Amino acid sequence: MTAPLPPLLIVAGPTASGKSALAMEVAEDFDGVVINADSMQVYRELRVLTARPSAADEARAPHRLFGVLPAAERCSAGRWLGMAAAEIAAARADGRLPIVVGGTGLYLGALTGGLAPVSQIPDDVRAEAKTLHARLGGEGFRAELAKLDPESAAALPAGDTQRLIRAWEVVWSTGRTLADWQRESAAPRMIGARTATIVLSPSREALYAAIDARFEAMVAGGALDEVRALLRLGLDPGLPAMKAVGLRELAAHLRGEVPLEAAIAAASRASRNYAKRQMTWLRYRVVPSLAIDAQYSESLRPKIFSFIRQFLLTPDD
Repeated sequence: MTAPLPPLLIVAGPTASGKSALAMEVAEDFDGVVINADSMQVYRELRVLTARPSAADEARAPHRLFGVLPAAERCSAGRWLGMAAAEIAAARADGRLPIVVGGTGLYLGALTGGLAPVSQIPDDVRAEAKTLHARLGGEGFRAELAKLDPESAAALPAGDTQRLIRAWEVVWSTGRTLADWQRESAAPRMIGARTATIVLSPSREALYAAIDARFEAMVAGGALDEVRALLRLGLDPGLPAMKAVGLRELAAHLRGEVPLEAAIAAASRASRNYAKRQMTWLRYRVVPSLAIDAQYSESLRPKIFSFIRQFLLTPDD
């Protein structure tokens, strides 16, 4: 008789949906470990701007993969998956429930479906993609990508140079979009687990209001000092950490180019656009085990915790 797979809980949702608070409370009540699946919260220098859990929050329950890499390094989906697999295994070895929390679709997709085995991209295609991007700029390049891969173009912001170029390389070189590769991949799952996914999906109005309020709080809580310190490092602007939502707008203020109020408004707008992309990805790429059409609050705790208890008590047949 085959032993049942160990449980893995995923808490997903757009930015400012309350998923971090939910994951922390679940970890407290169910003896869990919170494992980060946010591509920006892995960077050490970006606690405030990425709304990473505070030191006090991290003390309430074990948190892993938060602030573990310097901004000077790159974290890909493959690198994150390797780290996440190790942390999930460590949690199980300690008898704890692994709770993966985040809103980075590429990371969550890699966790549940593996990484697409895309064939090697020829060097000349890579060079052509970079040249085209340099000539057209982010918006123009995304428009060109939309002709070949509308799904990727719709999901990626114009400033995400690395992933836009990657999507263009794949479809141009193989004739299939990156999403096609991911959907049809026969790659085995890297994480053997019985998985339940909780998705928080607040109304757009409630989410946007929460984003605006949170960004104001970030600025009051030291986001400007954080951006100032990061800029002093003189890092390559093409690094992933330098693409954190809100960084470009606050940097423009620090250079004296725009008033603070205008920078906050622009950064909040960028955050809302990012949340919209996250919601689109979750809607079309995730089948939730439990869908919560609201921002997390204490009133939802009984329903969510009842679901988790049932999940943990009901192994696969």
